[in-house]
Amino acid sequence: MSDTITIFDTTLRDGEQSPGCSMDTAEKLEVAKALVELGVDVIEAGFPIASPGDFEAVQKIAEMYGEQSTICALARCRKEDVDRAWEALQHAKNARIHVFLATSAIHREFKLKMAKEEIIRRAVEMVKYASDQMATRSDITVPNVEFSPEDASRTELDFLCEVVEKTIDAGATTVNIPDTVGYATPDHFRTVISYLKANVPNIDRAVISTHCHNDLGLAVANSLAGVEAGARQIECTLNGLGERAGNAALEEVVMALKTRQDYFKVETKINTKKLYPTSRLISNVTGMAVQRNKAIVGQNAFAHESGIHQHGMLQERTTYEIMRPEDVGYVGQNLVLGKHSGRHAFRDRIETLGFSLKDEDFQKVFDAFIALADKKKEIYDSDVIALVDNQSSALIEQEWSIKNFHTLGGTGTIPTATIELEHETGRVVQDAATGDGPVDAAFKCLERITGVTAKLTDYSVRSVSSGKDALGEVSLSIDVDGLNFHGKGVSTDVIEASAYSYLQALNKSLSRTRGRRKSEEKGL
Repeated sequence: MSDTITIFDTTLRDGEQSPGCSMDTAEKLEVAKALVELGVDVIEAGFPIASPGDFEAVQKIAEMYGEQSTICALARCRKEDVDRAWEALQHAKNARIHVFLATSAIHREFKLKMAKEEIIRRAVEMVKYASDQMATRSDITVPNVEFSPEDASRTELDFLCEVVEKTIDAGATTVNIPDTVGYATPDHFRTVISYLKANVPNIDRAVISTHCHNDLGLAVANSLAGVEAGARQIECTLNGLGERAGNAALEEVVMALKTRQDYFKVETKINTKKLYPTSRLISNVTGMAVQRNKAIVGQNAFAHESGIHQHGMLQERTTYEIMRPEDVGYVGQNLVLGKHSGRHAFRDRIETLGFSLKDEDFQKVFDAFIALADKKKEIYDSDVIALVDNQSSALIEQEWSIKNFHTLGGTGTIPTATIELEHETGRVVQDAATGDGPVDAAFKCLERITGVTAKLTDYSVRSVSSGKDALGEVSLSIDVDGLNFHGKGVSTDVIEASAYSYLQALNKSLSRTRGRRKSEEKGL
């Protein structure tokens, strides 16, 4: 068996299916770039037949990153799905089609209403079809096709073996064993993988993969049990995003394999120093906050408050720290810069924190840093990271931007917001609104100007660093016509940060509407 585990990231497909985590194409490209830099082997970029947006995202990711990583597209066992997936992947040097079909008794009876024989016939037919489609490209000698028997952990073992054997014969180079509803336990899942290795005669012709969900909180443990039994690919997501309770968390399985390399005796190609910044990027893009005590990437992951722990740490870090914060790219709140810090010092700090910015993006972040330095005496690493993260909003089509902003509030007054917005065409519009507090007034004013009516579904404020003058980060979600959009803004004034984040979410909704119109015009 290989001593290298293939990391298959499905943040852009399974992770995006998590309620409230939808991403537009620009955001998916940003995430894909980060996954490539992280060292992910296979990026499942989406489900092309699901929508024109999904197809476009997979196609662009395949064009831009199909040489650095293998780009994968999901397809049901239907010809139209496979055709659409292959069409999206055409320009990827390294491509994979991932087909799936449920096999468990409960799925056969209630969802598919198909007999075992029909499931085997359909699976074999579609794996072969996907393989044949990929073989039409002259530079592909061995088509890269993955097959997943959905709900494998609840499938009868003899039938599972039969399906796996026949799909490998049909051309599957990877067989993924999903614990689709998070039902398995480590011993159970280890038994399933071991049984396949012992009873499928051609199993050595394919890589065995795991795809574990976290309904019982066992996704990472089950994935590692699969590795113990011989699996050599793990399907996972950043921050454990995914349907219901999510998927196995990439950062946890990677650091478990690295920290306990003495036990598992395998390794990955992941650049672990990119884990923390990539986790933060995913959180910012999706609006799904990482819990403070989350393993590896949580805010408290390397915090030690107990006196006994602190004493041990002062004597020898390894008494209470099995990983070094720097190994995962964790950054605390070290004081780094002030208003007199120069451009070169700032760029050096940005690079030290793991960011690589284009000149124009660096200039915008530096300008924001100078403006912040006039408001704050002390600027921390976490402030700098927040400024860089905030720049990611530039990827969104900004139909409207804030030129001037003023609010009035207090006891005995009517909360009022007066806002001046500039349209991308250059048109400037001013308006005012009242509300139940200055934040509510600002939101209503933004809706009046943009013409978008939204329902606020989530709103949170947190301090980026310490001190009364700390940057406030506002993260919120809105519902527009049944679709969810996320916005984030930072400022030392939380009302201003609220306005920026709400406008960002409104701009996303406007961009989505414009994208739909373009797709309709193209006949997609």
